[in-house]
Amino acid sequence: MSEQILTEVSAIVAPEREADLVAAYRDLVASALPAGLVRTDLLSGADGRWRIQTVWRDSAALEAARAAPDGPAAPRLFRDVGSDPKLAVFDVMGSGGASGESP
Repeated sequence: MSEQILTEVSAIVAPEREADLVAAYRDLVASALPAGLVRTDLLSGADGRWRIQTVWRDSAALEAARAAPDGPAAPRLFRDVGSDPKLAVFDVMGSGGASGESP
């Protein structure tokens, strides 16, 4: 059985470009997402460090997204705001959390 894959694309984003990144990410997730994408999150951290973490159904889904004509979206979003993205790929070995609970 194929395991889920988590990709994390991160970069330092200049403060004056952060709003552009957030807007571009919102536009991206409002459109049709690639097949096999389970979840994606845009995260803001200290010192201008931003991350896009995405969980993929399996490695085949990730490879299909990478092979898209425009290439993978997360690195492109960072490059479009003048940042140099770094990619890390992880095998998801376990997960947890509340399911079906109301906030």
